[in-house]
Amino acid sequence: MIEQDKSAGHSTAALILVIEEFLEYLRVERQLSVNTRTGYGRNLNAMAEQLAELALHSWSELTINHVRGIATRMHKGGLSPRSIATKLSALRSFCDWLIIQGQLQANPARGVSAPKQGRPLPKNLDVDELHQLMNIDESDPLAVRDRAIMELMYSSGLRLAELVDLNLGDIQFDERQVRVIGKGNKERILPVGRMALEWLAKWLKVRDAIAGGEQFALFVSQRQRRISHRSVQLRMAEWGGKQSLSSHIHPHKLRHSFATHMLESSGDLRAVQELLGHADLATTQIYTHLDFQHLAKAYDQAHPRAKRDKEE
Repeated sequence: MIEQDKSAGHSTAALILVIEEFLEYLRVERQLSVNTRTGYGRNLNAMAEQLAELALHSWSELTINHVRGIATRMHKGGLSPRSIATKLSALRSFCDWLIIQGQLQANPARGVSAPKQGRPLPKNLDVDELHQLMNIDESDPLAVRDRAIMELMYSSGLRLAELVDLNLGDIQFDERQVRVIGKGNKERILPVGRMALEWLAKWLKVRDAIAGGEQFALFVSQRQRRISHRSVQLRMAEWGGKQSLSSHIHPHKLRHSFATHMLESSGDLRAVQELLGHADLATTQIYTHLDFQHLAKAYDQAHPRAKRDKEE
């Protein structure tokens, strides 16, 4: 064991010596910054240690199997896909230089890619956090407006652009609906919940005092014009702080919370897709926390073929 450790140590030293020559090339020929060269050195030295443990003694012996081996090690070690991709990118550049130096015939790192990076899901608010956020009184007309905005966004899952573009005639109180023009100029008629309707009615009672000459926009600013995207974003972030919520509050978080809570209650992915105005069901799945096991369970319970297979 001691002999193996010594051998790996000698191999590491030999591999790092070549890396230092590469870093000098980056300094003199490429004139890269100190930070960039330091990043290359750190990533390449870490991989050299692992390659030495895989019995690599010289860079001329490097194969695609070696590269796959260290990529697997990094993945099992808990390194993120982004970090693995960065290290493999450094190795590809280094191997390109080794080819110029005549130490490699081909670049084995070009045949290996990092694990796919999953699209991060936006965080949603739970029901208690929503109650906390919406706990706004009626003393200030702008506070009434802001609560009406947030109630409507959460009630109907609106995009920010859809909300800002709403006109007075788009809210149909009797039918408890809102008319929305979404992406691609497509119209959707969406249900509006009781609380949203209640606060919209309160907003309309004080709206005229703020609206001035603006006759059409549902939501207006103190400047007597249609409220802007940026104003809605800033006001929501401000309310998140005032209401002592731990996470940053923004319009899409309310839309995502709507989709998540609807899906948890109904399990109807298609219905949520239509409510959100997604052309592709895959887009709706990204906005939810459904995993494959949940889908598989729903399939087993509902699909005729699945039921028949179980009976057989």
